[in-house]
Amino acid sequence: MAGSTRRAVGIDIGGTGIKGGLVDLERGELIGDRVKVATPQGAQPQDVLAAVQGVLATLGVSDHDIPLGVAFPAIVKGGRTLSAANVSDAWIDFAAEDFFEAGLGRDITFANDADVAGVAEVRYGAARGVAGLTLLTTLGTGIGSALLYNGVLVPNTELGHLHRAKHGDDAEAWAAYSAMEREDLSWPDWAARLQWYYSHLEFLFSRDLFVVVGGVSKHGDKFLPLLELNTPIIPAIHRNSSGIIGAASLAGD
Repeated sequence: MAGSTRRAVGIDIGGTGIKGGLVDLERGELIGDRVKVATPQGAQPQDVLAAVQGVLATLGVSDHDIPLGVAFPAIVKGGRTLSAANVSDAWIDFAAEDFFEAGLGRDITFANDADVAGVAEVRYGAARGVAGLTLLTTLGTGIGSALLYNGVLVPNTELGHLHRAKHGDDAEAWAAYSAMEREDLSWPDWAARLQWYYSHLEFLFSRDLFVVVGGVSKHGDKFLPLLELNTPIIPAIHRNSSGIIGAASLAGD
């Protein structure tokens, strides 16, 4: 399923960090080092654009013949961002793809950040060759989700915003990795919150595999064995680089 272009650049914009890298599309692997900068405070469009420009400059990528994919933490339809969970509200109903293309002076492929991580894992990683329904979740500043059925992406699911009716908040406010850091939770205490979340997903979906993405996935041995689920749950093969690889892979298409 990998794209026909051998190399592409992926940029993964998150609520706290912006990451980028050059990707070998045959192997689905980074070429050289990943570049990461902090997401500008407030995450206003012009500031985020400047940060992306800086990442590309650091990568030394000036050849516009190399495809560029950009992943963003929002619902993305027709190149517009329709939500803004962990960035400025200025992104709501914003022509983001046109904005980035004008600011970068080149064509891009633009998509939701969790969706592109799902693409990376189904093409090159933990969900490759898995039949049935794979539900990928990103655990970071918020909770993103990607739904993959027999290797095909169903875009723009927002399962991090499942509502906790008795508590008046949503899942990511309570169970994202940022909540663990903010409240100084132990691994078992955080796992108890994840238990509620993944059990709820099991109730809602007839899933065959859970894949966990994000920087915390490298510590999967500290919390995944604490979960009691009827569905296998495993860390992403590409950990926190899945968004970069998936964005580049879509661009390579």
